[in-house]
Amino acid sequence: MGINVLVVGSGGREHALAWKLAQSPMVAQVFAAPGNPGTAQVAANLPIPAEPASLLAAAAELSIGLTVVGPEVPLVAGLTDAFRAAGRTIIGPSQAAAQLEASKAFSKAFMIEAGIPTAASFTAPDTATAAGHIGDFGYPAVLKADGLAAGKGVVIAQNEREAREALETLPPGRIVIEEFLTGEEVSYIVLATGEGFLPLQASQDHKAIGDGDTGPNTGGMGAYCDGRIINEHQARQIEDLVIQPTLQHMAARGTPFTGFLYAGLMMTSAGPRVLEFNVRLGDPETQALLHRMDSDLAAALLDREPFRWRPDPSVCVVMAAQGYPGTVRTGDVIHGLDQAPATVFHAGTRATGRGIETAGGRVLGVTESGATLQDAVDRAYAAVRMISFDGMQFRTDIGHKGLRRW
Repeated sequence: MGINVLVVGSGGREHALAWKLAQSPMVAQVFAAPGNPGTAQVAANLPIPAEPASLLAAAAELSIGLTVVGPEVPLVAGLTDAFRAAGRTIIGPSQAAAQLEASKAFSKAFMIEAGIPTAASFTAPDTATAAGHIGDFGYPAVLKADGLAAGKGVVIAQNEREAREALETLPPGRIVIEEFLTGEEVSYIVLATGEGFLPLQASQDHKAIGDGDTGPNTGGMGAYCDGRIINEHQARQIEDLVIQPTLQHMAARGTPFTGFLYAGLMMTSAGPRVLEFNVRLGDPETQALLHRMDSDLAAALLDREPFRWRPDPSVCVVMAAQGYPGTVRTGDVIHGLDQAPATVFHAGTRATGRGIETAGGRVLGVTESGATLQDAVDRAYAAVRMISFDGMQFRTDIGHKGLRRW
């Protein structure tokens, strides 16, 4: 008999988690709270809020043996602490450790304390103070809102005018101003176990809304995973200079980190530099990673079995709604889902009498693998072309950085 697993969240990452966990012989049943029409294909959706009391009650009633938290908001709210206090197994950091993502100012101060390589920066207590420092590191300048912003709280300003305009649009509060770094962006995620960590493969996200990394930042418009994104030497550098010091310093502070630690990196000519930390799996990196994973995800989470990977590269192309990442239009019927040959992970969708409709900014994550990266790209976009909804938008160059490099 396997165990029952609860996946917390309702996006594309959570659909991918439920999809992968449902394949495990260790798992009897997957539940998703609240889930979406995609998770309903592989799990039982629970229409309950993602807050501790409701989730704990459901975990007790359904004899949940493992809970996996997808999004950052429940972690920052202390969901892991509540589950552990009740003696339940959950994957995620404590509320205190989740400050690594919850506050950009905390994260920068932490990196300085721990000697973790990152961009030079200045943390302004408010917008007025930030206005006097926006040019401290020249241009382009990176401006970051301090708190959670669903991947959209970062602006890269090319000049002073753009920087001052950005200050008017970012949420009020502390603002982190950073030097602009150049190089290849890499998402490096590990499962921190308390005694050590299990690394996942490197992947690369595409944050900007438009082709060629143009336009405003989003939560992610696509990702790819390929064994050539970094080499073995670079992986060891990341682990020695970033991952190990982070886990050691978190433990020294009395807030040991467990769960998924995501280091968003710029691989500069001087080595890896941390752009940001997340305290959960990335989205849409998860879709590409799990599509390529050749091991049992439940076995890794419960028994610390190392991750294994197929050689085939994987690509996830996000299809977004009209208006994203600004004011989003919803309620458009999605056509062609049954015809698309790829794995289509639902993110912002809902089921109605008219069919599956758009219900959020990022709507679908069309994910494929192939013998080569070009093959994976071609397969993913062939499936994208079979899906349609009014106002849809997607980038046409996901994975092309890898194609150009190799």
